Amino acid sequence: MIKIIVIAIFALIIFNLGSALFHLVRHKSDASSVKTLKALTFRIGLSVFLFAVIAILLLTGVIKPHGIGSKAHPQKSIASESMK
Repeated sequence: MIKIIVIAIFALIIFNLGSALFHLVRHKSDASSVKTLKALTFRIGLSVFLFAVIAILLLTGVIKPHGIGSKAHPQKSIASESMK
């Protein structure tokens, strides 16, 4: 469920970036400049929101890294603790 939400937010970010590009290239008026600014502002807001949500999920342990970053911070296993 979390993956679907993150992918949906990424899709909204890409859509807003495309919308800003469309308004920037297609129309050269002041009204279009305001639309471009709003689209880019909303994209930045979504990006900050997504970053904060992912950070909170990582810190609370809801999601766990399993790529390159997981090698830098290895998780303690129950077996290694019981052997001590």
